[in-house]
Amino acid sequence: MGAPETYIEAKLNERKAAGTLRTLKPDNNLIDFCSNDYLGFARSPVLKQNTEDFLKKHPAYLNGATGSRLLSGNTNFCEELEVEIAHFHNAEAGLIFNSGYDANLGLFSSLPQRGDTIITDELIHACIIDGARLSYANRYIFKHNNLTSLQEKLKNAKGNIYIAVESVYSMDGDIAPLQQIIAMAEQYNAKVVVDEAHALGVFNKGLVNGLGLQNQVFARVITFGKALGAHGAIVLGSSILREYLVNFARSFVFTTAAPLHQLATVKVAYRLLQESDNEQKQLQANISLFKSQLSGHTGLLESMSAIQSIILSGNELTSQFAQKLQQAGFDVRPILSPTVPQGTERLRICLHAFNTPEEILNLTNLLKQNIHE
Repeated sequence: MGAPETYIEAKLNERKAAGTLRTLKPDNNLIDFCSNDYLGFARSPVLKQNTEDFLKKHPAYLNGATGSRLLSGNTNFCEELEVEIAHFHNAEAGLIFNSGYDANLGLFSSLPQRGDTIITDELIHACIIDGARLSYANRYIFKHNNLTSLQEKLKNAKGNIYIAVESVYSMDGDIAPLQQIIAMAEQYNAKVVVDEAHALGVFNKGLVNGLGLQNQVFARVITFGKALGAHGAIVLGSSILREYLVNFARSFVFTTAAPLHQLATVKVAYRLLQESDNEQKQLQANISLFKSQLSGHTGLLESMSAIQSIILSGNELTSQFAQKLQQAGFDVRPILSPTVPQGTERLRICLHAFNTPEEILNLTNLLKQNIHE
């Protein structure tokens, strides 16, 4: 076995010994309490049928995009969809990327330059961290949702300053104090970028729109693979930002464009989101029911979102608890270190519009029976 294989085996063995080895799980028939399909759009027969009906009106569409958008992969349909989505979110312009990861990677790797400063919340998405590393800008991390810590970093920032936050955090499910962060950013001439991945659909258009802050943020990243039940993402901002990303965001420039089928699903999903708020209302009712059943229980993090996390601490204990829930028919996954910091291992429970009250009550009863064991 050569040196690379020896290194690979050693690293995998380290993960196995620590109980942190990641593995792919097959499909199952468990009750879904782990996916990001918050509104049930990914499984929606209405969304599927509407997409098929839409595509029948364009029988000449290609299976693939055939190339990057700067070569053969651009279409009028995609550009019109960008305008439509930007209008929905009250933004000047938008640029579609193939995934949320690509969007954040492209934005943060291309815009900040050497001598600039990126300040990120300590719980920010991995793709923003990766983009920041590629930018060569100075990077500071502030304590989660801590304005005092943020201000300390702003005092030392140089060049163009970018603050990156999520409106709803993907592991804790809590909400960023966006109004206070934006006010502080203005004092230091910093620009705020908000990742709305886990807010769209859960909080209608997202929290930036909900709070009326769309004209005070520099850019937003909206992903389609969660509440919209589709795939891809869009960076919203000014027209000049869009033009810049078309020229300098490598994850946009050097990748094959999304095919029409993917874009059509996004378009139809946005229409479905606007036509009815029944799924959003049902989701909010399910969140309230879940929280009411576990009110006061140790370990449940405060969250108004569809993400409800219960801190158990320790990979072995958390894995065992998740396995017990899965054996009872509930698809709840353990989130282990190093995905989260050691000591904050948790059950990450995602609620959906399609979860029934009976399913939620059965799950919470099982949690209450075992949470203090």
